[in-house]
Amino acid sequence: MINRRFLHLLVALTFGAVCLIGLDRPVAAHAVLVDATPASNSTIPGPDVDVNLHFNLRIDRARSRLTLVSPDGKTSALTLAGTDAPDRLVARATGLGRGPYRLLWQVLAVDGHITRGEIPFHVSG
Repeated sequence: MINRRFLHLLVALTFGAVCLIGLDRPVAAHAVLVDATPASNSTIPGPDVDVNLHFNLRIDRARSRLTLVSPDGKTSALTLAGTDAPDRLVARATGLGRGPYRLLWQVLAVDGHITRGEIPFHVSG
């Protein structure tokens, strides 16, 4: 005869295994940059640059930010434009001179995690 405790343990382990196997969607992860304009290490004409960052999941725009670092090291916050796409940050940088720039981004994903990154690019004109 099978011990009752052993039987309960066996049922619980089987149920747990079925639950783990039955997960049909991945666990939420940090926001990952899928595509960016300007592209990393690209050269663009300027002096005005449209910024469009596309992420793999929905982000909280109110708690996200874009910062532009100019060739002389000065930083300026870019104003985020409104968009209907919940997985994008959109802005416009104006009056950029020649030289290397860095676009620093920080987003809060809906999973509650903050992700940061940097996009270096060069303005040619």
